[in-house]
Amino acid sequence: MNRITGRTGDQSLIEMSPSDSFNDESNGPHNPYTSASGSSQLGQQGIDKSTQSKDSVFFRDGVRRIDFILSYVDDKDGERKQERRREYEANLQKAGLELETEDKSESDDGKTFFLKIHAPWEVLATYADVLKIKVPFKANDIPDHSQIPMNWLSTPFRLPDLVMHPEPDYFTAPFDKDKADFFLIDDKDTFFSPSTRNRIVFYILARCPYTTEDKQKKGIKRLLSNGTYSSAFPLHDSRYYKKSRDPNCESERFSLYKHWATFLCFFKEQPLNLIRKYYGEKIGIYFAWLGFYTEMLSFAAVVGLICFLYGLMTYEENEWSKEICDENIGGQIIMCPLCDKKCGYWKLNSTCSSSWQSHLFDNVGTVFFAIFMGIWVTLFLEFWKRRQARLEYEWDLVDFEEEQQQLQLRPEYETKCTNKRLNHITQEMEPYLPVTSKCARTCLSGATVLFWISLIIACIIGVIAYRLAVYAAFASIMKDSPTNNLHMVGSLITPQLATSVTASCINFVIIMILNLMYERVAIWITDMEIPKTHLEYENKLTVKMFLFQFVNYYSSCFYVAFFKGKFVGHPGDYVYMFGKLRNEECDPGGCLIELTTQLVIVMTGKQVWGNIQEALVPWLMNWWGSRKARNHPESLYCRWEQDHDLQGFGQLGLFYEYLEMVIQFGFITLFVASFPLAPLLALFNNIIEVRVDAWKFTTQFRRPVASKAHSIGAWQEILNGVAVLSVVTNAFIVAFTSDMIPRLVYMYAYQTNGQLSMKGYINDSLSIFSIDQIPAESRPEPGENPAWFNSSITTCRYRDYRYPPGHEQEYKHTMQFWHILAAKLAFIIIMEHVVFLVKYFVAWLIPDVPSEVKARVKRERYLVQEYLHNYEVEKLKDQLTCNTYNDCTCPPMIYPSLPTHEVLSECL
Repeated sequence: MNRITGRTGDQSLIEMSPSDSFNDESNGPHNPYTSASGSSQLGQQGIDKSTQSKDSVFFRDGVRRIDFILSYVDDKDGERKQERRREYEANLQKAGLELETEDKSESDDGKTFFLKIHAPWEVLATYADVLKIKVPFKANDIPDHSQIPMNWLSTPFRLPDLVMHPEPDYFTAPFDKDKADFFLIDDKDTFFSPSTRNRIVFYILARCPYTTEDKQKKGIKRLLSNGTYSSAFPLHDSRYYKKSRDPNCESERFSLYKHWATFLCFFKEQPLNLIRKYYGEKIGIYFAWLGFYTEMLSFAAVVGLICFLYGLMTYEENEWSKEICDENIGGQIIMCPLCDKKCGYWKLNSTCSSSWQSHLFDNVGTVFFAIFMGIWVTLFLEFWKRRQARLEYEWDLVDFEEEQQQLQLRPEYETKCTNKRLNHITQEMEPYLPVTSKCARTCLSGATVLFWISLIIACIIGVIAYRLAVYAAFASIMKDSPTNNLHMVGSLITPQLATSVTASCINFVIIMILNLMYERVAIWITDMEIPKTHLEYENKLTVKMFLFQFVNYYSSCFYVAFFKGKFVGHPGDYVYMFGKLRNEECDPGGCLIELTTQLVIVMTGKQVWGNIQEALVPWLMNWWGSRKARNHPESLYCRWEQDHDLQGFGQLGLFYEYLEMVIQFGFITLFVASFPLAPLLALFNNIIEVRVDAWKFTTQFRRPVASKAHSIGAWQEILNGVAVLSVVTNAFIVAFTSDMIPRLVYMYAYQTNGQLSMKGYINDSLSIFSIDQIPAESRPEPGENPAWFNSSITTCRYRDYRYPPGHEQEYKHTMQFWHILAAKLAFIIIMEHVVFLVKYFVAWLIPDVPSEVKARVKRERYLVQEYLHNYEVEKLKDQLTCNTYNDCTCPPMIYPSLPTHEVLSECL
């Protein structure tokens, strides 16, 4: 029997004709393969289909398990499609797969054929050898001495042990079909789990040619794209809401739904081992990471809530807000107009409410929380590495390297790359993409990404222009305070708040629209680059999507945090955008409250919209798609028809789940100094997210093809990058967006009464400007000024540190401005160095791999070597005995029907 090479240089499939097929000892006499038309001889020999369970996952004989389903509609004008199907199914049979077709008359819509595929033991064993799938050879004999302090406290959060540990713990080794008796094979039908079986079958389907004319035309993906087949998927093992009636079905889907996917289990631990067994390691790793991230968020949420409560408890000690609201202080300070012509003079006490609100987030607790989050993010990443290392060991991924995946070229790469060259390592011919073509495709891809990022920036500039233009309109409308007539919230609505909220909502809508458009573009340009492996494809798409999403979601927050109010100028010399739109000023209470508003709207809006998209849209589509089948009796609704009516889980399904969480991670780390409650909101969202994702996977999606992954991939490096950037952004937010540093400088250096208090801070932070020096084109129009304004008022105040009119350095920055700037820069340097020092010390202190896991890995490697050595010694003894007595009784292992001389050649 030929070995699989995994490349197109020779042949990517085992060619097994029906005459070369093998009998299965456990199944008795071998059943011949079905014809391409689909009815098996076994079915023709009198199996009564009506007696078979419609919810079964087995062929009509009740013995052979259905490992994969292909569906198609037989078009009247689809002769080419019929020919492709005939060739493809014939090649699948040559590869050793067994087929059985359900006629369209048996389907709920009366026009869909279902092709059931079964992989016999011989095929599974051969491909398990090629794919280096690890299987058990000895029970784990290392005692688990790990003790959790006060373990009884966690009892309410635990699941039954049978759900948490569905399989015993074994030492494992890569499967070798030539040493089948080395492994613990009790039953060949159940030795490979259903997820492993569907992974092997999909590997064959993705590489099987469908035409004899051109061997390059191959793979189920191309057949799906050209409409030859309508869908391809492995089966769920039961309905999600009840166990299968077939005692041979594991009903693991039901267990997952009962113990994991229902929202009433939100406080329970996740059955990660069962998730991994049912869906594969890649999906298991995602839910392990999401669960760990949610656990760690609980600590950040508690500290953030404490910081918020600190701001609430010190509410009455807010001296500067008292001065703003005081009729004798804030009520006597006349402020300069905030826009040209349409804005009049106003009193400082009109911002009383916003100054109190900003104190909730702009206080000493903010600085502490910013430093805490810099350390928290390091602890999160380091402890995740340890959790990931433990999962790698428990899930047999320790020796899983990316090179193994790189041996598995993408079928699209093998098809589109017609040039071939010698691989100096394997000494085989392999397809490759010429350097000139690769460079051209990369340049075009990069240019496309830059164009779309530029488009986002243009949209943000448009939103900024909207803010500048609309602010004057809101100020004109609200000059007589018509919003005060609104109950409860009327007094809180100011022109600044109205502008900020409406601009944030518009920005959110733009973000969602650009997202929908760019997703397709990113997939198109990644396909155009023709990545070599699935890993390379995912990494390329990850970088493109995250760069775009980073600019799309965070650009508006960066504008409010670091640009708004920083380049305004002063009365008589304002800075204008496009020559006519005056740049925005921050509220006298600071820009931090606006950053908080922006963050809450974008972050909350994204999470609500994301959950609606994830839960409601698939449910509605499934409800509509299965409307006819719901009228059928349950006994006529087959397992494959039930799954066919579900949504397909695409190759990038998990990618979007990671992207959503990483974007959220950016919100709670990059701008957390402006909103300490962000981790709490994220925690509530993630508690729901875990169960929504679980519900979606178990009830709304077809079972995805199992695939391996030993880590979260490129997302790990993105998280590390965001963690480092978050230290810088939070330091700048505290220094330049918050008023923390100016207040401290005033209290310690410019307080005139000798006390460490904030009395007089508001008057000290506002500069004076002479009204008669305001240019005519900037003065308020007649009727824009309030009724209390008269000609006796000759000066107005504005937010800055400049010398007053009449001074020899009139309207130039005072020395206090430079002292504050120096203090801000010093704070940034000190905070960054302290946090980075702690980060790197913590990273050095915490080993990435627990010592217990290292010991277990060494023990397993030692046992593999020892057992293999003993196995070979015993085999050699049998061989010598066989040669001495000329009476070879070597076991035929997994090939009982091979010719005698071939069996002997393997023994000898």
